[in-house]
Amino acid sequence: MPENKPPTQKDFPTEKPVDTEAAVDESSKGKKLPQRKDLVETSLNSNFSPLIDIAVKEIESRRNELLKEIEDLTKRKFDLEQKTKATFTGQSDSIARHVKGFQDYLTGALQNLAQSAEQLDLVVPPVVVQPSPLDKIKSNQEKDIPEQHPAIADTFKPDKDLIGECLGQFLGRPDFYAAPWKLRRSLDQKDIELLEDWFFNMGGRGAQPSRGSRAKNVLISAGLISILGELYGERFQTLVLASQPERLGEWRRGLQDALGLDREDFGPNSGIVLFERANGVLERADRLEERGDVPLILIDAAEQSIEIPLLQFPLWLAFAAEPEELYEDEDLI
Repeated sequence: MPENKPPTQKDFPTEKPVDTEAAVDESSKGKKLPQRKDLVETSLNSNFSPLIDIAVKEIESRRNELLKEIEDLTKRKFDLEQKTKATFTGQSDSIARHVKGFQDYLTGALQNLAQSAEQLDLVVPPVVVQPSPLDKIKSNQEKDIPEQHPAIADTFKPDKDLIGECLGQFLGRPDFYAAPWKLRRSLDQKDIELLEDWFFNMGGRGAQPSRGSRAKNVLISAGLISILGELYGERFQTLVLASQPERLGEWRRGLQDALGLDREDFGPNSGIVLFERANGVLERADRLEERGDVPLILIDAAEQSIEIPLLQFPLWLAFAAEPEELYEDEDLI
């Protein structure tokens, strides 16, 4: 049996001694942290203060430089405006602005005037003019005097001999080496009779029956151009009217062959001009008469209608085709 011994000091658990200084230090750490943070911030501010001052000075210096540049640019702008006003371009711009303003003002004034005029009731009173007794006496005397107009058929009477000589030459052998604008082909008796009727009975204005084909009509027209060239020289121009390009092509080739012409002889500034529309013929003939030249208008047989204004000119020849010829021409085209 074991003996019961009294408990010793080893049998009891030992307790560690409490370090009072460490506890004091731990408790004091939490209280001293804010003071250290303030010290750090104060030291940082003291370190960056010179840098901030330098940056502020540089910004102020840059600002002063920009203000000076702005002032210089303002002065340059003012000088340029003064120079522009003194130059011709500047004065022109100023005048243009003034004119534009006056134009706008005038436009508005005219519009207001037109509106005011539309609102007015304008009634024109009838004017009764009674003839004077002296006018009646003068008109009676003028009625008693018969008006004398030269006959149209007498237009070429002074040149009858020259025209007859040319027509006689056309009946002979053709001269294939004749000068340009001279007929290089011959005509038969019916062609000569047609031209004589046109010259001496119609006075150079009228329609003649077609000779059966466009080629024969072109040949007669070439003889006509050759005679008028002897009479008027370079003072006349031939205007051909045909409403289809193919027909105009036949006219050009036929006249070119019969008169010994080149392509340069066909054009607005040449002796022969080709037209598809009557309006162009009218305008060209009017210009020729204004400058003292004589237009000769040749109208193709396929033209079934003639513009009335064309008949006012002194020289024109229209070919009148038979229905059979018109049908054949349409079939060929």
